[in-house]
Amino acid sequence: MKDEKRVSSIAKRINAYWTRRTLLLMGLLDAVLGTMIAASWITVRAEIFWPCLTGAEVVLALLQFRVGKDKAKRLMEPLERIALTAQELSQTRFDPEKLHHLEDAIGTVIPLSPDAHVITGEKELQGLEQAINDLLNRTQESYREQTRFVSDASHELRTPIAVIQGYADMLQRWGKSDEKVLEEGITAIQTESGHMKKLVEQLLFLARGDNGRNQLVFEEFDLSQMISEVFEESRMIHPDRSWRLDAPEPVTVYGDAAMLKQTARILTDNAVKYTGPGTLISLRTRYKDGSPCFEVQDNGIGIKQEDLEHIFDRFFRSDPARTRATGGTGLGLSIAKWIVERHKGYFDVYSREEIGTRIGVILPNRGDTPLKNVTQTQG
Repeated sequence: MKDEKRVSSIAKRINAYWTRRTLLLMGLLDAVLGTMIAASWITVRAEIFWPCLTGAEVVLALLQFRVGKDKAKRLMEPLERIALTAQELSQTRFDPEKLHHLEDAIGTVIPLSPDAHVITGEKELQGLEQAINDLLNRTQESYREQTRFVSDASHELRTPIAVIQGYADMLQRWGKSDEKVLEEGITAIQTESGHMKKLVEQLLFLARGDNGRNQLVFEEFDLSQMISEVFEESRMIHPDRSWRLDAPEPVTVYGDAAMLKQTARILTDNAVKYTGPGTLISLRTRYKDGSPCFEVQDNGIGIKQEDLEHIFDRFFRSDPARTRATGGTGLGLSIAKWIVERHKGYFDVYSREEIGTRIGVILPNRGDTPLKNVTQTQG
């Protein structure tokens, strides 16, 4: 109450200052006019002029007092809210014993334990409990993701290492005298070492991304030109597929050209993996609802409905045996997702089994707010 009265008193003093300043200006104006009349610089009928001027000044003074009062009150509203909040906090009394209960509850928590939560049973401390428990939940989820990532990475690296070791043993036993075994062993070791190198590079990319060490360089460029380059590369590398490009007009986008090109390559590589020779793969650019967009579409095996929401998860494979046979790591789409999210864009996925898959990347225009920060999927 004292703080509220203090704020009201300050508002009154501000209004009084404004009123005095107005009266002072009126007094100066009267003095100037009086001097000019006395010097005959202006001619007026004094019996009419002065009463009218005085009446007008009284009205202006009253208006200033009334309007100034409201203006000063509005001006002081934020300070009044602060004063009221401070007053409420000053009236709140925490029982020291309850704070000791909170300290004891925090001290006994094992942060990485699945059931780690702070519970005191004190109503006054519920807000603090909730904040602490939310932090614990985020810590536990982060730890689970890290553990799962390390476990999956170890599993993925174990297979090529085992294959390389097996062929190395075979070469040691029979490779020196059998050219067929020698050729088979060298080819297998080269294939598996290449797969392992690709996996390690992708793991490092995601690790740097998680740590904020992947730097993106944003600039304006033509998305159609970029997709045309990916189209030419893909057609040269995979001549056994049928390729089609639909990019008739420039599509301006603001982003990291190298990163988005990597995303397009990942999508085209996936299309190749899940299609057979002679299958049509289409690349397209356009504006979708006014936003820059590029799409990769194939007529391959499609994606199972239950797998659609997981295709961007790290190490996820809809068909592990087939993905392994085609040299996939299960990380490509995770990298693409990281890149697109850093551009504040989103994916639009449409797939039907035995019909094919279309994956679109929709990006915001320069200066626009993020379109969405989620992956949209359709079955």
